[in-house]
Amino acid sequence: MHRRSLLAAGAAALSASAPLALAPRRARAVGEPVDVLLVLAVDVSRSIDDDEARLQREGYRAAVSDPQVVEAIRGGMIGAIGVAYVEWAGAEYQRLVLPWMRISGPAEAQLWSERLAEAPRASLSWTSISGGLDFSRTVLAQAPFDATRRVIDVSGDGVNNSGGPVEMARDRLVAEGVTINGLPIVNDRPTFGRMPPVPLDEYYRESVIGGPGAFVIVAEDFQSFGNAVKRKLIREIAALPGPVAG
Repeated sequence: MHRRSLLAAGAAALSASAPLALAPRRARAVGEPVDVLLVLAVDVSRSIDDDEARLQREGYRAAVSDPQVVEAIRGGMIGAIGVAYVEWAGAEYQRLVLPWMRISGPAEAQLWSERLAEAPRASLSWTSISGGLDFSRTVLAQAPFDATRRVIDVSGDGVNNSGGPVEMARDRLVAEGVTINGLPIVNDRPTFGRMPPVPLDEYYRESVIGGPGAFVIVAEDFQSFGNAVKRKLIREIAALPGPVAG
């Protein structure tokens, strides 16, 4: 009965419409070591239309399989990273789109890219960065790899307007040694008819990012998103120092 309960909890953890059910904690490594555990946490709220969602997906697909990113991966002490891809919207919706995968070369990077192309997409209302961070926290805890660095890469085009305060979610992760980096998508379109109370890049710096070496790289619009993702991944994977804004 206890084993059946654990299996049921595991199934709930991968639900497409609910947060992970297991308590957030650092899982024991059961697989190979990696240089960094990286959760790509992507906004799919309704402020992002179908074309923008496609550009986001294509940006991550192209960046992860880019030869320069693969070179950065292979240049690490271990020469491999662990990647999980999460999509989030309002407080009620977070989804593990691609579970943990170990990438150590171009073939694995290309396979990851192809899997993302095949994954179904959804678009829901509201923007809960806090919910996305809490969900990513549990995804990190369940990683089957061991790493000295743990990073959550948050991208989105709006401020937190659903769920708990984003600062509290950030602070929980930072206290556990996790770094949160930001990729705000800055454009002149209002979110649900409203412009953000402060410039989005400033909001990400003040309320979203945190932890060792945390930084923001701004995507000026969805068209430039792919290049921004590539720059960001190289910096995250190689643990490059630099200013908060890039």
